[in-house]
Amino acid sequence: MGRKTKITREMILDAAYELLDEEGIGGVAIKSIASKLGCSTQPVSWQFGSMNELKKELLMFVGSKMQVIMGEAVMGREAIEAFFMTGVQYISMACDHPNVFRFLCVDDPSKSIGEDLLEGQSIFSIGFSPDMAELMAATYKVPVEDLIPIVRDVVIYTHGLAVMMMYDSYKLPKKVACEMVFEVGTRLIASVGIDIPDSRKKAILKAAGIS
Repeated sequence: MGRKTKITREMILDAAYELLDEEGIGGVAIKSIASKLGCSTQPVSWQFGSMNELKKELLMFVGSKMQVIMGEAVMGREAIEAFFMTGVQYISMACDHPNVFRFLCVDDPSKSIGEDLLEGQSIFSIGFSPDMAELMAATYKVPVEDLIPIVRDVVIYTHGLAVMMMYDSYKLPKKVACEMVFEVGTRLIASVGIDIPDSRKKAILKAAGIS
């Protein structure tokens, strides 16, 4: 008799992620995870105790994946290019992995996993990409307090557009959506004196695979 494969926590989360991507959070269940792994439900139940606990950890797992993708996208890039690339990745997630995007960025955690992660706080009280505002402030010698509202507004615009793309079944091409984010972002950034030449704009779009 062959040795049984040990079902690890990582394997369970990978299977849960695949189901989330394919079917949405409604398709993530102990039985469906066990079926995907070719095992009984016991290892899944033993590792997490309950479906609610698994969903909580899945939310953290998906968030970590997104952070890695974002980190790789901006690594070694100049400030404006890095800022734009985060928007490209955000739009791409909504288009290419709508179920994952909805679970991570749209659904209310208090409903999807039964827990209020913000603990009564408004999302507007926790800031929007403060590191990106600081990076641009240092690069272009602009007061960070001038850039914080601009970063906030671009993030809000990008999120709204991404949600619309998620529901739009890709009728608006992803390339066009990314260009829209870029146009809004560069226009707002220009309002504080950071002017980006057309040649630089073309180079950034090309680097992002948009043009």
